[in-house]
Amino acid sequence: MTELRVLVTGGSRGIGRAIALRFAREGAKVAVAARNSALLDSVVAEIEAAGGQGRAQQMDVSDHGSVEAAVWRAVEFTGGALDVLVNNAGVFASKPFADLDLSTWERHIAVNLNGPFYVTTEAYEALLESGRAHVFNISSVAGRKGFAGSTAYCATKYGLRGFSDALRLDLAGKGVRVTTIYPGSTDTDMLKAVPAGERSPRPNRPEDVAEVIWNTWKAAPGTEVSDVDVPPPA
Repeated sequence: MTELRVLVTGGSRGIGRAIALRFAREGAKVAVAARNSALLDSVVAEIEAAGGQGRAQQMDVSDHGSVEAAVWRAVEFTGGALDVLVNNAGVFASKPFADLDLSTWERHIAVNLNGPFYVTTEAYEALLESGRAHVFNISSVAGRKGFAGSTAYCATKYGLRGFSDALRLDLAGKGVRVTTIYPGSTDTDMLKAVPAGERSPRPNRPEDVAEVIWNTWKAAPGTEVSDVDVPPPA
């Protein structure tokens, strides 16, 4: 079987970086996409040190033109096919509804919903070429329940869940699995946007999320795993 061919958005830090490195340890070719080229270069060096092959791909998931060009180059790097697509890029801002402005709302829609649509659309043919492809959409516990001050975030993470559920049906029989991942509180830069009094005292590590994704990917071919929660730290 050929080496794994992987594309991770939001791959320059946090959960995306941890996912990239987890697949790299299995010898995968990993294209990491994000806006910050300096951070991407650092992750590529880590990928190669871990035993994989890395490619830094600058991408703004909210801009379709940027996504189109970046996915094309990533697929060129992976040899024309993708086995794993991780839609991880996301934004979060905590604002009570009375203070929720249009720009914050639209930014959440652009990154958390339009982004996965743009990337999956551009990666579609490469996924079909794999024969064992798996799309992972990183939602959140906020895709299962509402939280005060998170109207925009919850709306888009619930929306990502719906995107996954419908995509799974559309891709049935095409050799592409689709899984939604629901991390809880995780120790990333995004956690800093959560008011101090509302943060979990024991958040997950990004590596915990990466391990859940790796284990889900390893499930027997044809095994559909629709929704996966990330267990709290032991």
